[in-house]
Amino acid sequence: MCGIAGIVPLNGGTPADGSQLGAMCATIVHRGPDDEGCDIRDGVAIGMRRLSIIDLSGGHQPIFNEDRTVRVVYNGEIYNYRELRAELEAAGHHFATASDTEVLVHLWEEHGSNFAARLNGMFAVALHDSRRRRFVLLRDHVGIKPLYYAMTPRHLIFGSEIKAILASGLTSRTLDVDALGQFLSWEYVPAPHTLLKEVKKLEPGAMLEVDLATSQVTQRTWWHLNGHTAAYRSAGEWEEAVDAKVRQCVTRQLVSDVPLGAFLSGGVDSSLVVAAMGPAQTFSIGFDDPSYNEVAWSRRVAESLGVSHSVEVIRPDVVGLFEHLMPFLDDPIGDFSIFPTYLVSKLAREQVTVVLSGDGGDELFGGYETYAAQEKARAWQRIPGFLRSGVLEPFISGLKPRPEKKGLVNKARRFVEGLGHDERLGHARWRLFTGAALRQELFAPDAHRALGTPIEAHILALAEEAGPRSELDRGLYVDLKSYLSDNCLVKIDRMAMAVSLEGRVPLLDPELIELAFSVPADLKLYHGDTKPLLKRVAARHVPRECVYRPKQGFSIPIKNWLDGELKPLVDELLGSDRIRREGLFRVETVERLRREHSSGVANHSHVLWSMLVFEDWRDRWGV
Repeated sequence: MCGIAGIVPLNGGTPADGSQLGAMCATIVHRGPDDEGCDIRDGVAIGMRRLSIIDLSGGHQPIFNEDRTVRVVYNGEIYNYRELRAELEAAGHHFATASDTEVLVHLWEEHGSNFAARLNGMFAVALHDSRRRRFVLLRDHVGIKPLYYAMTPRHLIFGSEIKAILASGLTSRTLDVDALGQFLSWEYVPAPHTLLKEVKKLEPGAMLEVDLATSQVTQRTWWHLNGHTAAYRSAGEWEEAVDAKVRQCVTRQLVSDVPLGAFLSGGVDSSLVVAAMGPAQTFSIGFDDPSYNEVAWSRRVAESLGVSHSVEVIRPDVVGLFEHLMPFLDDPIGDFSIFPTYLVSKLAREQVTVVLSGDGGDELFGGYETYAAQEKARAWQRIPGFLRSGVLEPFISGLKPRPEKKGLVNKARRFVEGLGHDERLGHARWRLFTGAALRQELFAPDAHRALGTPIEAHILALAEEAGPRSELDRGLYVDLKSYLSDNCLVKIDRMAMAVSLEGRVPLLDPELIELAFSVPADLKLYHGDTKPLLKRVAARHVPRECVYRPKQGFSIPIKNWLDGELKPLVDELLGSDRIRREGLFRVETVERLRREHSSGVANHSHVLWSMLVFEDWRDRWGV
């Protein structure tokens, strides 16, 4: 696990010098505290910071081919590197290290720009071939590892994090107001955009290739999710197939030359991963608010599996954590669960350098309550209109939110709120927290005119790209390509890397992804029951009461903190004078949102938190 950065001159641009590349790498030391490698050849500068996982003594990067005409830096792990190495050695290639990195240069020699199709892993790659005069940026299938770039008339600048690109001094820090509109709506900026106009995300499964002789830049998608329908299998046969594939994918990702463990929340996905590991060291945290504490379930699963389990129940220093974590979110997300993700990563890092997590199970097998909400919405529409809109919806909307995490009142209110959004969004409308009406009210007139991209644009485009799948599988496809890659995986990567911990996600092995999307839809959602197939698989290995319990999610009492521990920060960053001076938002709307939230009339925690994160980001990065 590492961080990478570099500069490629285009159209006669000035080559980078060592101090410039060094400054870029210095911003990502947390991603790789063990080693640094910087190399400038033919004007192309590539650098990296290394967290040593495989071949601790011999894996220094950049790594070269035999005649040193091809060099590579990369962030991630190639899980099938042993098989690839054997194949490449049989073809006559000679290896100088035992590192998984070295297969990349020899695969490139053997297969050219098609080499990515041979890889199973998580990776962000920068490769330079001086003989062919080619430069390549490459990102893994679903975007587990981050990769950003900026294109100017004279340079291509890239890095694992945006802060590395900014450190080059070659890009502007201009706010993309249109992207801000998307951020406040979805709590992430859909790829390929970021909050900075010049900086883009390389999309998952994409390759950017530069012809260094002509400075021509091309980009293509090298991985597409298979759209085939599998041959008939009974429910029992699907259960066997998924169980076997999960165990195979977890086993594949246990390779490490340093201590390895796993996050264990006690939910279906993390329990299934730990069950497939065998003897393991696992980690979990809980909060002193009982409705946000699941450690009893994690202990129960750990006991049943016989693993060594470390638990902490905490009341965190919220303001101190905010100040500590925000520098790691130069591509910000509005996901509350950055806090518990960081805290459990910090706990794990005391004993291990690598952890496995259960992320991806919900997007593959239908685990989110929003999928069930979409199913319920069809039944809701069968209620007579005068009763729905005249009685039930006004009554539910008038209920005061409850302070606990979920509960019937909070769920009912959220259900009705989601119904008010564009039904073309499908289940994603229950993830939308700043819809068209609120955007109109929230943004100042000039800023609102800059919101040129419709809220629903990326959702509808991905749903169209999904092709002729079931409604559920289209929703899963959209989540895999957006919510997962632009939010969930960002959270895991940044919070684990904040403590120099490598996070692996075996449920996102491309083989398991392909299998999951061939599973019939009614085995992923059935009459409101989310991921029934995966639950049956998990119940083979852990107690049924741990599997068949209400889904909680990994979250924090942010709605209470905003009017408590975080209130001084809210007063500072969302104060009327500041909002008026910046001119992006309407002061009266921000004041109303704060007032309603503070009085308990409404829960505006999502929009207020996202605004808080944005305002801090703007200050921190001088935008």
